[in-house]
Amino acid sequence: MNRIVIDGIIDNIVYQNPENGYVICEISSKDEGDFYAVGYMPTVRPGERASLTGNWVNHPEYGEQFKVEIYETIMPSEETAIIKYLSSGVIKGVREATAKKLYEAFGDSVFDVLTSEPDKVAKIKGIGKDRAATICKSFNEQRSVQNIVMFLQQYNISANTAIKIHKIFGSEAISVIKENPYSLANYVDGISFKTADMIAYNLGIPKNSPERIACGVTYFLREASYTNGHVYMPRDLLKEHTVYNLGISDIEAENAIAQLIADRDIITDRIDNTEVLYLYGMYHDEKYVAERIAEIATAVSRYAISASRAEDEVDEFEEKNGIKLAKKQRDAVVTALSSGFMVLTGGPGTGKTTTINAIISIMENLNIKVALTAPTGRAAKRMSQLTNRDAKTVHRLLGAQMIGNTHTFSRDEENPLDCDVIILDEASMVDTSLMASFLRAVKPGGRIILSGDSDQLPSVGAGNVLRDIIDSDLVSTVKLTDIFRQSEESLIIVNAHRINNGEMPELGDRTHDFFFMRRGNPQDVATTVTELYKSRLPKTYGLNPVTDIQILSPTKKGITGTVELNRVLQASINPPASAKNEYKYGQTIFREGDKVMQTRNNYDIEFSTEKGEKGVGIYNGDMGTVDSINISERYMIITFDDGKIIEYPFTSVEDLDLAYAITVHKSQGSEFSYVIMPVSAYMPMLMTRNLFYTAITRAKTMVVLVGGDKIVESMTKNNSYTKRFTGLLERLLREKERDI
Repeated sequence: MNRIVIDGIIDNIVYQNPENGYVICEISSKDEGDFYAVGYMPTVRPGERASLTGNWVNHPEYGEQFKVEIYETIMPSEETAIIKYLSSGVIKGVREATAKKLYEAFGDSVFDVLTSEPDKVAKIKGIGKDRAATICKSFNEQRSVQNIVMFLQQYNISANTAIKIHKIFGSEAISVIKENPYSLANYVDGISFKTADMIAYNLGIPKNSPERIACGVTYFLREASYTNGHVYMPRDLLKEHTVYNLGISDIEAENAIAQLIADRDIITDRIDNTEVLYLYGMYHDEKYVAERIAEIATAVSRYAISASRAEDEVDEFEEKNGIKLAKKQRDAVVTALSSGFMVLTGGPGTGKTTTINAIISIMENLNIKVALTAPTGRAAKRMSQLTNRDAKTVHRLLGAQMIGNTHTFSRDEENPLDCDVIILDEASMVDTSLMASFLRAVKPGGRIILSGDSDQLPSVGAGNVLRDIIDSDLVSTVKLTDIFRQSEESLIIVNAHRINNGEMPELGDRTHDFFFMRRGNPQDVATTVTELYKSRLPKTYGLNPVTDIQILSPTKKGITGTVELNRVLQASINPPASAKNEYKYGQTIFREGDKVMQTRNNYDIEFSTEKGEKGVGIYNGDMGTVDSINISERYMIITFDDGKIIEYPFTSVEDLDLAYAITVHKSQGSEFSYVIMPVSAYMPMLMTRNLFYTAITRAKTMVVLVGGDKIVESMTKNNSYTKRFTGLLERLLREKERDI
């Protein structure tokens, strides 16, 4: 279909979505008369002349409309239109009265004056120097945003992303992109190499340009980290990947890699007798983690006590509290009291909580200041409940903050944490970069206790930190293996250990806390999961499904994936109602009462608590409930499970998902009373023992599996995992040899 070009004046904005730039506006055209135009036109304003490219469409309710694919605006040139534009709200501090003053003073040249002569504006009666500066700055920012949005629309880049680009590059954005479009992939979250490459192609940049190849190399390194958890890539593999994906020669890829190394954008090293390549920051993070762990583990801490005295302290604790610790529990407490760095690991029912509580109690008795932390809000809340003490997320403990466009922590070597011992729970979730930031905040002489289950899934981020630390044998590690008698009555715990040992779980019956419901095909699995969540479990056990039950799926995709299950569950649990506000973003509807999850770290969003505390930051994996939705002011009030109450703007809703069903990966560090898991045929990489084990160990009261017993058997037997390229183990072993 040939596209039509229509020129006209924008008379009125009928509707505008500030998140995605979708607009419905009234147009007056000499050739077409008055009509409605619809499309993504985030910067249009009343009074502007616009050139619209698109086609006529018939809307079933609103009739004929012009659907805009590309638009270009031209500043108004007549008095009425100029005043209408200036008073539209686009310029901060200008309404109709001021707009008229500006036109009276400068006439048709008003836009030229606003662009470069704020001193002239300041001379107008009632405006003044400061207000003139604000008006001119606002006008120029608006024009700059408008230019970048219109420039990028031809490449199908959304208004939201265009505005992000403007925030980073400012008024120079277009010239930066034209000079090196690959800057977008390097510096702008949400712009892939593929998008930058398409822009570069349209700008005539050759496929073997050094900028393209260099960006491709660093992009593939980042992608390996985000997608597969790799900290580095072998040089030959990265070069091969670059040659294949960019369609270039070996020598061109090699030259680009050599230049990136010379510029120290990437770092070369040898791991496992292989030359490997790191991104600059990742290399230094991993190196620092190894060196700092060795330093803390081998230092004689001023807060540590001798092993013999630690034994006496345990005796006193047992007598005072009327309990008897098992041998390995006792070993763990003594080790924690007498060493600088310890790892406590073990599966469910092996007494980690009792051990940690004993450590805390004895340390507090010795006037040792202990801080408790965990990677997620749910994990920190659970830690608080189990220890009856305050526990914070790692990000909150370290003082996460945004300075400009950079995420950083206020706690580091220059401003360390004011505590003697830090106990970090659910340590398997901590990736290389977060561990580096955590260790930077430990004061000289400070001690660390990592607690976690090393058999669970590794961190979502790059690395396999807990496993590498344990395997290095550089730090004192105590693994609790005995299941306590009271825990032996739980099939959840028994089966978790059976699965971990590669043994088929006992599928049980409805008199136990772990049972299995056979269903033959994915549709039957999904239907049963929905019925269990909506009515069967709530009716039988008196549950609130939103707060008491969690569905865990290995995948987002398919009938039994989280996306489709959330759609069906929302319709069943929280259907539309006249009394409930809702907001649609893409294909997802958010409704008052919905269960939601944050999917990306947001370091600068403000929160409060019922206790009156205030702070900033919400993190990937945090879950909560939508309390209310304010349509006119464009925000939701969400209460998260760790007590944070957030006025959540619609502009950030791309980082939010429904959470009636979540992936097993997203469930790490959390505990749920009742867990339902669809067990169907998934991609081989998702049908693994450690994923299955992780899902089972999230449940406190009951697990219900729905699907095929052959799938259960397959997942239990599949002990394969995707190898992560990480050099931490080798670096720790080097540190160990250096100390011997």
